[in-house]
Amino acid sequence: MAHFMLEITYTVPLEQIETKLAEHRAFLQAGYDQGLLLSSGPQNPRIGGIVIARAASLEAIQAFFANDPYQIANFAEYRFVEFNPVKYQPWLEEWVTGKVE
Repeated sequence: MAHFMLEITYTVPLEQIETKLAEHRAFLQAGYDQGLLLSSGPQNPRIGGIVIARAASLEAIQAFFANDPYQIANFAEYRFVEFNPVKYQPWLEEWVTGKVE
């Protein structure tokens, strides 16, 4: 299992982002339901968002985020940073090791 920090940067005004926010959050919920996402939220100041995710590969997580309403509407740019979580809270072990469905 590969792990990623995803940086989403808005490329349109916040007013346009707001029109897709509910759809974007529903999309993210699908990722949580699949066990792909650990955490997500807006940056401060609100110029984009951050997601902590996992997937079989970079290509797999990129394919998942290709369906993000922000991506479909061309409202944001995405930067995927793969990392190896060698230290983490003990209660995260099942998610980090991929034992959670």
